[in-house]
Amino acid sequence: MAVRETVNATKERFGEQNLKALFAGASKVVVGKGKRVLTFDLGKGSANDPDFVAAVLGPTGNLRAPTARVGKNWLVGFNEDAYSDRFGK
Repeated sequence: MAVRETVNATKERFGEQNLKALFAGASKVVVGKGKRVLTFDLGKGSANDPDFVAAVLGPTGNLRAPTARVGKNWLVGFNEDAYSDRFGK
């Protein structure tokens, strides 16, 4: 099974300056924002891309919660369908 890791954004703050290091080595980042799901292919893009930064940071400028890494893929924010697709029902 792939490596699983969660980030507790309530105990540790991650802002824009931390994104490049946090997502280093990531292949895909799926961001849940309410009913919307945004998918970023970091193999082709950058963690510094303004659209990516706006998607993964919440209104306070900190990383959206919950955030989980599964192998080289990340789930940021919550969307039930995105979590169901990755972890099953």
